[in-house]
Amino acid sequence: MENVCEKLRIIRTLRPMLQERERRLKMLSADIGIDLGTASILVYIKGKGVVLKEPSVVAFDRDTNQIKAIGEEARLMIGRTPGNIVAVRPLRQGVISDYTVTEKMLKYFIRKAVGKRTFRKPRVCVCVPSQVTEVERKAVEDATYQAGARSVSIIEEPVAAAIGAGIDIAKPCGNMIVDIGGGTSDIAVISLGGTVVSTSIKIAGDDFDEAIVRYMRKKHNLLIGERTAEEIKMKIGTCYAKPEVATIDVRGRNLVTGLPKTITFTSDETLEALQEPAMQIVDAVHSVLERTPPELAADISDRGIVLTGGGALLNGLEELIEEKTGISTMTAEDPMSAVAIGTGKYIEFLNNPGADSNE
Repeated sequence: MENVCEKLRIIRTLRPMLQERERRLKMLSADIGIDLGTASILVYIKGKGVVLKEPSVVAFDRDTNQIKAIGEEARLMIGRTPGNIVAVRPLRQGVISDYTVTEKMLKYFIRKAVGKRTFRKPRVCVCVPSQVTEVERKAVEDATYQAGARSVSIIEEPVAAAIGAGIDIAKPCGNMIVDIGGGTSDIAVISLGGTVVSTSIKIAGDDFDEAIVRYMRKKHNLLIGERTAEEIKMKIGTCYAKPEVATIDVRGRNLVTGLPKTITFTSDETLEALQEPAMQIVDAVHSVLERTPPELAADISDRGIVLTGGGALLNGLEELIEEKTGISTMTAEDPMSAVAIGTGKYIEFLNNPGADSNE
């Protein structure tokens, strides 16, 4: 009997110490949300917010297979590397196109965000486009595990975007999210924490850049690169008629003479160039609305459409969608970070759903 009492006393003494040890270990391990985008990767850490935002570009030596640069440093190399060094985007249209390079890139970004002083592997939540296949989803999961995650959760981009935009998705009412990234645009109607109707189209920010490159080649016989097209899009790009015409000087190579040439490009010309990809996004929004149950459609009509993602920053997109659908359209407060914030908040909820009640 004395032995039993002694054991119980030891257990009671050790329990607070073990609980404190577990609490400290939890603090030392990070919960990470990753927005694995075609154009850029954002990393969200619990309690710190978005700590890292870099282009999802890797530069490596083709001869030795050695990685030379990752992120912003690699992006600056696009179109400016010698033959043996290649700057690539290992993610195409929201999914992994080069598994090995993606794994190394993820490992680099996780280590950079968390730091080396971590005692436990982090729990990671990664977002994927809404229409990905099981094989593509598994590839993302495996690459994240190989990059050093302790556990991996997968969330669909529109759900993460809605959470990051501050929408209470748990309520039984319809919310429409249009998330325009670099490689894909995800359109979804969300209610009671899940997707009711959704579609994912491979038309997004990169296609806007390509449309400008094609327009320049066709109308001005001028060859420009991806970075120049992106700069034009960000500075004067529009997909809705503007009262004031903005201009920008563009340098490229004349396709007739083969010599460098500078032209003045106007915002009206970007309107013409971007009309086709912008209308494809509007058509996708229209098709999702057609398939939405009437009760939820009524909610969306009252609450409006919310735009997230870097592509949502394109001038005139709000007005174009509003004009074509008749539903008020607004851009989230921080559209670039909305998916990363939502992914991070989702993993916080998954790993500690009753935290508030226990504390």
